[in-house]
Amino acid sequence: MTSLSPSPRVPQLPQRVVALIVAAGSGTRAGGDVPKQYAMVAGKPMIAHSYAALASHPRIASVLVAIGPGQDDLLDAAIGPCPRVAGGAARRDSVRAGLESIAANGGADIVLIHDAARPFLPAATIDRLIDALAESVGAVPVLPVADTLARGMEILGATVPRDGLFRIQTPQAFHFDAIVESHRQWPTGEEATDDAQMARRFGHEVAIVEGDMMLEKVTYPADFAAAEARHEATLVSRTAMGFDVHRLEAGEELWLGGILVPHDKGLSGHSDADVGLHALTDALLGTIGAGDIGTHFPPSDPQWRGAASYKFLQHAAHLIAERGGIIDFIDLTLICEAPKIGPHREAMRARIADLLALDPDQVSIKATTTEKLGFTGRGEGIAAQAVATIRVPAR
Repeated sequence: MTSLSPSPRVPQLPQRVVALIVAAGSGTRAGGDVPKQYAMVAGKPMIAHSYAALASHPRIASVLVAIGPGQDDLLDAAIGPCPRVAGGAARRDSVRAGLESIAANGGADIVLIHDAARPFLPAATIDRLIDALAESVGAVPVLPVADTLARGMEILGATVPRDGLFRIQTPQAFHFDAIVESHRQWPTGEEATDDAQMARRFGHEVAIVEGDMMLEKVTYPADFAAAEARHEATLVSRTAMGFDVHRLEAGEELWLGGILVPHDKGLSGHSDADVGLHALTDALLGTIGAGDIGTHFPPSDPQWRGAASYKFLQHAAHLIAERGGIIDFIDLTLICEAPKIGPHREAMRARIADLLALDPDQVSIKATTTEKLGFTGRGEGIAAQAVATIRVPAR
């Protein structure tokens, strides 16, 4: 993209970059039980997406979140403990509070100001913005206007040329001292469309860089479906397998597929030995290359003695969600002579679907025998094989 006459007097590109996420709004236009920035999008709270993108970017030193009153618990549930500041009644007040907090805690050379309502933030956009500040005091991502524009109230008027018109997105990047002073000098009671216009009011030139369709804002209920569709378009499919075996022993409970199955023997192991959930856990971990169940829950660790295996399964699902992934389908085959799986199949499907927040038709449970061959055929143990298919953002 072209830029707006960058000043030759802009200082050399600084190094310390801090991001500020503005998340203090009530989000009433989006409906729902919580402010929209905490509503679920693509498997996790909306704010968690942009926070993760900014916090993981190698050029960003820290991320601060400006939140509304009473939103601490929502933020903790969405992303865990993180630096935060109380926002204000208007967006400008929240940005000002965030900037003053950054200034009081060591300052910054560059600040990126981002709206939580734009969840999907490409790393390339962040790089373009920071790079543009080598020659400009500020930089904003933009997209060209594609629709025909026209004037009018109740009757259509003349069209407006689209040449040179852009849609402005966030994050917006600035040399820190310049945008802080712009906020401090801004007239009390006067609102601003965005931070870039505040910087321009006080003589700072702002560059424009290429934006991204992924940065579209989520405002109304219909926008959530559009955001989900944009996210899903970036995903790639992955499939992985899991396999596990446990010995049958008298005096043990038989946990299988997440339910307690009546039987004269149970599976022996360090945890509750649910061979089906163990195989599913390994399959899910395999889809994101996260090792196996023993990597995360080593049998040498006493805290997992007798542990419920559903905790292992949900841990694997959580890791997938953190990557922005979606579980599409799982298939579990139980291999044993006894007990008969058929009478318990639907209960297992329902339990696993509930544990993974899936519909039951996304879960397949099958059973087979080895025709009396091998350790399963002799009734010495139960084996399980699982296959999981997910979609995850390409890297």
